Amino acid sequence: MARRGKKKGRPISGWVVFDKPHGMGSTDAVAKIKWLFKADKAGHAGTLDPLASGMLPIALGEATKTVPYVMDGAKVYRFTVTWGEERSTDDLEGVATKTSDLRPSDEQVRALMPKYTGVIMQTPPQFSAIKIAGERAYDLAREGEAVDIPEREVEIGRLDLVEWLDERRTVFEVECGKGTYVRSLARDMGRDLGCFGHISELRRVEVEPFTPDELVTLEELEAAAALAAPAGETGEDGRIVDPRSERERFATLDALVVDTGAALDCLPQVAVSDDAATKIRLGNPVIVRGRDAPAEADEACVTARGRLVAIGAIEAGMFKPKRVFAGR
Repeated sequence: MARRGKKKGRPISGWVVFDKPHGMGSTDAVAKIKWLFKADKAGHAGTLDPLASGMLPIALGEATKTVPYVMDGAKVYRFTVTWGEERSTDDLEGVATKTSDLRPSDEQVRALMPKYTGVIMQTPPQFSAIKIAGERAYDLAREGEAVDIPEREVEIGRLDLVEWLDERRTVFEVECGKGTYVRSLARDMGRDLGCFGHISELRRVEVEPFTPDELVTLEELEAAAALAAPAGETGEDGRIVDPRSERERFATLDALVVDTGAALDCLPQVAVSDDAATKIRLGNPVIVRGRDAPAEADEACVTARGRLVAIGAIEAGMFKPKRVFAGR
């Protein structure tokens, strides 16, 4: 008997700018979105802890090829620091390891904040995905090992004090680059102030190049996916008869997807003809023309009829594809 192949998902491509709810892990979020869209492939652009909520861009299909560009983008977080207690995980989920009766004043906090803007050195949390001798730091920490994690350079574009909820809790907003740990920021500020501190609430507000207006909630996605469920009478073979095409069934859900090319706003964009797009998709270089077409570029992307065709380099006016995208 021939083996039955694994059912292939839909060839849907684009970005779901998911508003991840508190308590859901990033891997679980990807699996949920992939299942709702019946997508053949999915992946996220930067882990968001279960404790955190907010923007988790999830790539579907061909968009997974653009994940590195989103991961390199700036991110904005709004977070609450609770003073007086340092925890093992540097957030609310860990156990208290250091405590203090001291509470910082507004003046003390504001005086400290310039130290944490610009390019700074930061040590990631013990409970983090950093690899130490091939092992994840959080796996070693769960086994009770004290992990020596080397500090590294990160960039913080701005750090704003938003409000004081009470004498123990302060709300901040930070814009930072790739690799920055907000939990480490809260921990280090608490140590400098002599009162200790940890993250008690965390929300990712923005991931460049996406905006909060593009956020879509789990409830909205589930409601749209319900409209894609097969409908109609049962045929003689026991299968549900649905006169709608797959495109019609998923139209409401697919309308929530952001175009794949949106992730590449950081690159020069060059429009080409349909004939040129066909050549590029076959891996062939083409001459790019136009007032805005650069003569040289280490990386650029070309489009045809507004759809992404490929990412590549431009040398002496010739575009050489490195990564091509299907025309769907």
